[in-house]
Amino acid sequence: MTGALLLVAAATLLWPGRSAHRRRRVRRLTRGERAPAWGAAALPPSAWPGLSAALAGAAGAVSSTPLVAVLAGGLAAGAVRALVRQREHRRDDERLDALADALAALAAELRSGRALEAATVAAVAVCADERSGAALARALRAPEARPPEVRSDLDDALGRVAAAVLLSARTGCSLAAVAGAVEDDLRARRRQRLELRSATAGPRASAALLAGLPLLALAMGSGIGADPWAVLTTTATGQVLLLLGVALEAAGLAWSARLVRRALR
Repeated sequence: MTGALLLVAAATLLWPGRSAHRRRRVRRLTRGERAPAWGAAALPPSAWPGLSAALAGAAGAVSSTPLVAVLAGGLAAGAVRALVRQREHRRDDERLDALADALAALAAELRSGRALEAATVAAVAVCADERSGAALARALRAPEARPPEVRSDLDDALGRVAAAVLLSARTGCSLAAVAGAVEDDLRARRRQRLELRSATAGPRASAALLAGLPLLALAMGSGIGADPWAVLTTTATGQVLLLLGVALEAAGLAWSARLVRRALR
């Protein structure tokens, strides 16, 4: 168990979290050279679940039985996959916020009488996310090249901006009004998501607490000298109970997460 705990602690220290976010913010503010984000760039996020499963499986194999190694690998992969999904959601929110700021700057520049190209340059300079800024520039400069499919809120907003650019070029209508309307819609969706996440914070905390109760029971059993871990890993009945318990635990967490995702839609 000591080797597994050491590996988990090392992975927690090396996890590319807020430090990577701070580096991105510094690069956006200074517009200088890119800092080498070795923690995030050395390995794509799609490979993190597999790596975590391999590390947890190796730790389980060294410190316990093969069954524990398999279960540890599967649980580690599922946990890291959930963390990667949350990280992607946060990044999408950051991109939408950056796009809303850029659209506000675009509307202000157009209302002041500046040309579309100059307003585009100013809006891209204000945008805190490089990907959102580049996508907005493409939608404004080449609106006919926008793909018809809508995969996210960002694609929907950029599609409306591109359609407004085409309509403004054909009829001469105000592009600033459409940019302001899209910005207001993005901010309204952002507020709605925050309210829904606040409303579901209680159920998510309850699910996490219930998921941790079996670990607390193991710790309490070890504290009184019962050694439940040895029973679960060295006897046939214990291994069946361990496998069944982990399966029920994973099913409960997956079901609660599904309910929360449906509520957030």
